[in-house]
Amino acid sequence: MKFTLSWLKDHLDTDASLDVIVETLTRIGLEVERVEDKAAALAAYRIAAVLTAEQHPNADRLRVCSVDTGEGAPVQVVCGAPNARAGMKTVFAPPGTYVPGKNITLSVGVIRGVESRGMLCSGAELGLSDDHDGILDLPADAAVGQAYAAFAGLDDPVIEINLTPNRPDCTGIHGIARDLAAAGIGTLKRGQLAPVKGEGACPVAVTRDFAPEDAHLCPLFGLRLVRGVKNGPSPEWMRRRLTAIGLRPINALVDITNYVTFDRGRPLHVFDAAKVKGALTVRRARDGEEIVALDGRTYRLDDNAIVIADEAGVESIAGIMGGEHSGCDEGTTDVLIESALWDPLTIARTGRRLGIVTDARYRFERGVDPAFALPGLDLATKLVLDLCGGTPSQSTVSGEVPDTDRIIDFPWTEVRRLSGLDLPRPEMKVTLESLGFHVAGSGDRAKVLSPSWRPDVEGKADLVEEIVRIAGLDRIEPKPLPRIDATVIRPVLTVMQKRTRQAKREFAARGLVEAVTWSFIAHDDATLFGGGKPELALANPIAADLSDMRPSLVPGLARAAQRNADRGYGDVALFEVGQCFASDQPEGQTTKATALRRGSARHGGAGRHWDGAAKPIDAFEAKADALALLTSLGVPTGGLQVVAGGPDWLHPGRSGTLQFGPRNQVGFFGELHPRVLKALDIKGPVVVCEITLDALPLPKHRPTKMKPAATLPDFQPLTRDFAFVVSRSVAAGDILKAAQAAERNLVTGIEVFDVYEGAGIGEDQKSVAVAVRLQPTDRTLTDAEIEAVSQKIVAEVTRKTGATLRG
Repeated sequence: MKFTLSWLKDHLDTDASLDVIVETLTRIGLEVERVEDKAAALAAYRIAAVLTAEQHPNADRLRVCSVDTGEGAPVQVVCGAPNARAGMKTVFAPPGTYVPGKNITLSVGVIRGVESRGMLCSGAELGLSDDHDGILDLPADAAVGQAYAAFAGLDDPVIEINLTPNRPDCTGIHGIARDLAAAGIGTLKRGQLAPVKGEGACPVAVTRDFAPEDAHLCPLFGLRLVRGVKNGPSPEWMRRRLTAIGLRPINALVDITNYVTFDRGRPLHVFDAAKVKGALTVRRARDGEEIVALDGRTYRLDDNAIVIADEAGVESIAGIMGGEHSGCDEGTTDVLIESALWDPLTIARTGRRLGIVTDARYRFERGVDPAFALPGLDLATKLVLDLCGGTPSQSTVSGEVPDTDRIIDFPWTEVRRLSGLDLPRPEMKVTLESLGFHVAGSGDRAKVLSPSWRPDVEGKADLVEEIVRIAGLDRIEPKPLPRIDATVIRPVLTVMQKRTRQAKREFAARGLVEAVTWSFIAHDDATLFGGGKPELALANPIAADLSDMRPSLVPGLARAAQRNADRGYGDVALFEVGQCFASDQPEGQTTKATALRRGSARHGGAGRHWDGAAKPIDAFEAKADALALLTSLGVPTGGLQVVAGGPDWLHPGRSGTLQFGPRNQVGFFGELHPRVLKALDIKGPVVVCEITLDALPLPKHRPTKMKPAATLPDFQPLTRDFAFVVSRSVAAGDILKAAQAAERNLVTGIEVFDVYEGAGIGEDQKSVAVAVRLQPTDRTLTDAEIEAVSQKIVAEVTRKTGATLRG
């Protein structure tokens, strides 16, 4: 929302400076985004008189001018403008002036051997127009030495505020002035609008053709005919204001509607009466109807749109844009002025479907003041009569102004309860009344009637907000929270919150970079990863390829990794902790922690190195990430089972499932299936691990977080190696578990260090070599005891896996 300072002062009697007004606007919730002060930017430019203009001795297209700037002796300026001549008034810029149109700062220069001490400027050089064919040619009565900004009326700052959707009253400058007056910045000018007395009835009838249940689509429609108008350019003051806020002046009739739209927040429309055939009908559009709008484009309508039509067809898209056929031009002599109320939701839906953004739509979809519909018609009529002449008819009105009265039972103590701000009751009452509220009652409670222009005020909390924003949040006295001495503060974070934070810490510590991807993905991607259910499709997706809620974090991370690879960063390690969705029920939403590695982005480092070739990632990197995460979360892994295989989007021979029993699968790890890589157009290999944090067993409650005392054995540990020959179908993990169970008190570590298949081993067999670490705690083991433990390990592994000791 833009407006000029002088325009604001048409409604606000104030002596406050621009800085004070800007600061106050932001303080009361009308945040100022920027202030455009051309007077400051053009302060150095002055009106000057060209005394002489002689041919340059060394250039055919240049003239040497003697210029009277109004300050001391004339100065010499070399000018290349074809219209530079003696006796003219123009704009002069002295050395040191910044020229916006050329993005340069002037200095004293020598042009073709002749010194030049400044510049005579065109409109383009000042950034005011596209005219660069010659320097500005000012009227003869322009005062030499006067600031050009003041002469041209450019000394009126333009203020732009960021208006929130709940403040339709401030889509008009009058509403902004009302807020400033309530904040103590001047007095609101409350000039009453006198009704315009027409001569005779309006000859154009109006019918609202709606079913009873659709009466809310257009509660009121007002129309008036003005005969004998003389349309032409609007006056300079109006054109200047409209141009300052970014509107293009067209003609007086159209400019008047734009002016009232910004002045009072009341959109209007004008029809050339000679182009309207018969009566006007306000109705739903018929499917397939078309209209050529004022922007020159043809729009195809459906029955969700509201239109204004005559006997020949549609003449206007209601509340959004008029039609080109009945638009007013220089030949208009009779004009129909329309002021109506439209359903905000319907206007917003139609404007969005058609892709039309107009000042009228901006206001109607937020809700205009219903009580000002007919006064706004009178205001526009008066401006037409003042600027274009003519004879008005009486207004014809179809429908009535809806009753918007809302009486709120308001206890004054609510301000203190909700905001902590303790204000005198008279001040709060004056604030509400200054904003247009009617306040009745003298006790602890008041009856407050909200004004018609504030549809956003519905309850007590809204009234508190109005009082507090005008009073100022800086008046709230800061107070420390009370100390809690006798009570042990309970933990604030839940188990899931702690796990989410710890998962991010662990993955980051392992060299992965956090990514935040969309919670919705393409339908084909969702189907690929087990999703794509109809109930998880978005009703209103922001893009065609973001149509379904994600069942997994993997597709988003995989595409992010490929985008990095496309830009030359192939060795990527990413992680994300976020929500995934298996259904539209609460239990279908889970939190997952996912890590993805691509290229050679191993935990130990990525990329090529002089001491050896880069080793590509494999499924064991993903397994290590998953186990490291479980360990960091404090999940006991003693009962954790690693089962070969996983979901169908993982490689069946290079993946695994992590579970605490077959019914409690907590995650997966492995390499993405080649079919999935092809479908996503991603170059592999890519390995991932995904842990469902909700499925992890809860930590055991401990009365204290103190760690047990460290036990450091005094006896030397020893390691024994065993090579077992087993069937290829036997998992190495089964061998480890069997060896661990053979002597739990002595075996403190066990790991696989070699796997061999080939000569000397059966066709369907393999050799798995493990190193077992024995740690005595009370005495040094004898050779006999060590041999006995070794025999127990071999016997247990043989019994559980069918292994034989390799000879």
